[in-house]
Amino acid sequence: MSSLRPFGLTAWLVAPAAAAALLVLTPASQSRAQAQAAQATPAQTASPAPASPSQTTVAATSPEQRGITARAIDKVKQVAKSAGDVFNRVPCLPPKGGSKTMGSLPHVANKLVAGKPVVIVAFGSSSTAGYGASSPDFNYPNRLAAQLRRQYPTADITVINAGVGGEDAPEMMKRLQKEVIDVHPDMVIWQVGTNAVLRNLDPGDTAKMVEDGISRIQAAGGADIVLVDPQYSPAVNQRKESAGKMVKLLGKVAELRHVGIFPRFEVMRDWHENQSIPVESFVIADGLHMNDWGYACFAQLLGDDIIRSVGQIKLGVNVPGDVRAYRPM
Repeated sequence: MSSLRPFGLTAWLVAPAAAAALLVLTPASQSRAQAQAAQATPAQTASPAPASPSQTTVAATSPEQRGITARAIDKVKQVAKSAGDVFNRVPCLPPKGGSKTMGSLPHVANKLVAGKPVVIVAFGSSSTAGYGASSPDFNYPNRLAAQLRRQYPTADITVINAGVGGEDAPEMMKRLQKEVIDVHPDMVIWQVGTNAVLRNLDPGDTAKMVEDGISRIQAAGGADIVLVDPQYSPAVNQRKESAGKMVKLLGKVAELRHVGIFPRFEVMRDWHENQSIPVESFVIADGLHMNDWGYACFAQLLGDDIIRSVGQIKLGVNVPGDVRAYRPM
């Protein structure tokens, strides 16, 4: 099956008309505004727009009359319902052949098992900020936070969205200290490489910067790290050779530095080539960014692997503490 299927707007795809003319170089002010909006946790991100059937609003009650916990639970239920509505269109299934775990995420897993607060930083560009999602609730960091809170309802879980549209490793390295290391996270999910491919940057240079960034994060406190490679989409597939090199090099960096790798490119390709899902069902009309379903399924599969790692710790599975690499394939 062709990886480049022509596609048009469908009624449920959410994409600004101008997106097709601007795949990579999103204005900094717009990107940072999106990132700031997406940075809110599900307990803070009620959309000001009129609610659609899949975005049922919480019953009107003064915030002063409700406890923080009660409001957070209401919001988690709301997002859970929305996730169910999205997956009613197309089920979110793991890649055919099952999931092969290659290690664990010991730092974040041990925190969750012990009932201690957990801080996760989602670091990346526009697909972390949530460009293409219909609201901040539907970007992948907020979807992931909602899933983990449903699984661990008594845990104090914070997922910080540090995505800025249009960036890649050179720009990300400039804010690594302030937006990642200084936050003292338990886990860092680093989405990187797509804009480097679209800009024709040397994949080798990107890999070197990412490896340096991983070294700095590890030296600062040993947070679990998961790299997320480029997305499978028409815009990326037009630069197939560069994309292939980027995917391989990021995988090699993850192996050498003993960190996780979420193979987003292969996962999304499986959606299309093996599960026969049309590209336009998970990518918006610009041919690059994911839509609500794409973000939701990405977050679901990533969250499943975190939950699996916690289960390993609870069962006493003997996994070396310095081996965190895993592939949900």
